[in-house]
Amino acid sequence: MASIHPILADVSAGISELKKNPMGVIKEANGETVAILNRNEPVFYAVPAKVYEAMMDALDDLELSAIVEERKNDERVRVNIDEL
Repeated sequence: MASIHPILADVSAGISELKKNPMGVIKEANGETVAILNRNEPVFYAVPAKVYEAMMDALDDLELSAIVEERKNDERVRVNIDEL
């Protein structure tokens, strides 16, 4: 029975293609994420730096949002900035 694997990118390349010409694969992707396949199974994703940075920012935002939700009903402490 064949295994089915989702490919979470619009562009894919074989690992042998990547080994032969890594920058050519990236250039052909035109700034898109590339699923790197080994025997038609995704083994990793080559993610452009700008996309990776945006993903990290989004994850940070999710983390901060979770902290806000967790603390939104905590007791408030009034502070006078002049007393700090």
